[in-house]
Amino acid sequence: MSADDAPTSASQKPLLVLGKITEILDAFSLARPSLTLGEIQQATGMPTSTVQRLVTNMVTQGLLDRTGDQIRIGVRMAYWAAPAVKGVDVLTIVSPVLRELRDATGETACFFREEQGFRVCVAMAETRHALRRDMYVGKLLPLHAGSAGRVLLAWDDELAERILSRPLESITDTTVTDPEVLRELVAQTRKDGYAITTAEREDGSSGLAAPVFDASTELVGALALSGPTIRMPRSRCEEWVDLLVGAAEKLTRTLGGRPPG
Repeated sequence: MSADDAPTSASQKPLLVLGKITEILDAFSLARPSLTLGEIQQATGMPTSTVQRLVTNMVTQGLLDRTGDQIRIGVRMAYWAAPAVKGVDVLTIVSPVLRELRDATGETACFFREEQGFRVCVAMAETRHALRRDMYVGKLLPLHAGSAGRVLLAWDDELAERILSRPLESITDTTVTDPEVLRELVAQTRKDGYAITTAEREDGSSGLAAPVFDASTELVGALALSGPTIRMPRSRCEEWVDLLVGAAEKLTRTLGGRPPG
């Protein structure tokens, strides 16, 4: 075997170390921003001695911060994240995540923003099923009906008060039109970190949505999955919560963002 073929050649060792460092950083999430050495070891599957050595070096370099036995992503990382996303079109980042969600679930994945008192679909990856909900980029929808609208209201108090202070139109038999009931549902969405709705905007349809934030903890938009209830009963939506919330967290982290405290 030549030196070039050797799996532990000097040229490959730095790449192996970088891969392990990446695994350690990937172990952290918005849901689990602080971990112990043992939890990092469990998440990565690397030997304890390797984790200890790498974490010690990463703390020294500012990639990680450590207080007692709790380890977090280092503040120094924020200095790199800011220039990385400055000037980047959010939709450029969102589009591949939407395709991943569509391929993983088979259902339509969309990204919504609030515009002039409505929610608008600004990006999507459409299902390949023949039976699908009517959705397209640029479509305007009411904010008080549907999972994405609930997410947009849940993290924008001023918008929520504006929408809840006016009459809420009944679109289907199950559209929430009582402001106080909707206020409670919006509060629950913020507590849960996601929203699931069924037939609020369209009979026989379901939706699941989660928030995406920027570096100033401002809401960027709502990441959502939608489809016919026959394929997306509530039980199926609940099975996909971790998948969708994880994708929303991934977008937030890519944008150098974090949820409001």
